[in-house]
Amino acid sequence: MAVIGSLASSSIWLAGYLVPFVFVLSIVVFFHELGHFLVARWCKVEVTAFSVGFGPELFGFTDRKGTRWKVCAIPLGGFVKFLGDGNAASLGDSASSLDVQKRRATFAGASVGRRLAIVAAGPIASFLLAVCIFSGELMLFGRPVTLARIAEVRPNSPAAAAGFLPGDIVVAVDDVKIDGFNELIQLVSVSAGQTLRITVDRQGSRRVLDVAPAVTETRDALGNVTRIAQIGISRSAAPADTRIEQIGPARAIELGVNQTWFIADQTLQYLLKVVVGRESTDRLGGPIKIAQISGQVATFGLTALLELAGMLSATVGLINLLPIPALDGGHLLFYAIEAGRGRPVSQNVQKWGMRTGLVLVLVLMIFTTISDVVRLSAS
Repeated sequence: MAVIGSLASSSIWLAGYLVPFVFVLSIVVFFHELGHFLVARWCKVEVTAFSVGFGPELFGFTDRKGTRWKVCAIPLGGFVKFLGDGNAASLGDSASSLDVQKRRATFAGASVGRRLAIVAAGPIASFLLAVCIFSGELMLFGRPVTLARIAEVRPNSPAAAAGFLPGDIVVAVDDVKIDGFNELIQLVSVSAGQTLRITVDRQGSRRVLDVAPAVTETRDALGNVTRIAQIGISRSAAPADTRIEQIGPARAIELGVNQTWFIADQTLQYLLKVVVGRESTDRLGGPIKIAQISGQVATFGLTALLELAGMLSATVGLINLLPIPALDGGHLLFYAIEAGRGRPVSQNVQKWGMRTGLVLVLVLMIFTTISDVVRLSAS
């Protein structure tokens, strides 16, 4: 019976967590690598392999231009390999052995401008995927807008101290007009340690209240504990205060760009605060946490899972632009130096840089995985 129970538990974990995780990550990885691939083809650089995942190949095919498209066993990333690459870092170790005609089709043989374009195309594709997902969702389903009417002011909260009252309607934050309660939450959540000037409509008259959001621990809709800045108010649940706003293509793209920018900006700010010691690392998550969140989000349906893919894609785009060797940002740094000084950084420096960057990435993955295990064990 214990064996049967263990098998049933494994099956539930596989269906509930692993499948959504692989689905979300595969979408994000595929489009990121597709950016590299398409620009490489446009720049006349020959692509020998396009892989989603690492390790042993599970299945694949070779197209008419000789590119091997494959899915590999370890779904924690992917890569595009170019003609002449001696390794996945595209350092061109074996390009020098090719004849002149073939070398022109290698990544190493391309101009520095083309190499910059090929590398930058991955993060750009990640951002574009996020924008497309967010914009497409808005065009298909519209945007729920809840009037920023305050239903409750919690006692001893920053809002209570500032003089907010139930029934107040928030119309602006720091003189910036807001459309609804969700926008108010977004602005407040990133304003810890700041004083906000919030304009409210109180029975037809305008009042300006100064409030400093406080960081508190709260549980989201999935039951995960998060630390977020709040002022201590709740929204109105009256049906009359909620509507679905139909969004046209231009406005949807604008909102999709704004949402992508917000995610990338907040990710960067959080990482910088972690580096200088102003934030804890408890919000960092590895593959286990992403799998857990994917499984939880999957219970809300395919649309929610695609939205998670958009959020992850925006984050991946930002992370890959960091100037760390082994990431796209490290390559861009080397090629920017090459463009500035008129000659490439030595292969030896690039190799050691890539090795150092790879060690940093592996250490981060190990740290976040251990943190995930500890977090799950404590829950």
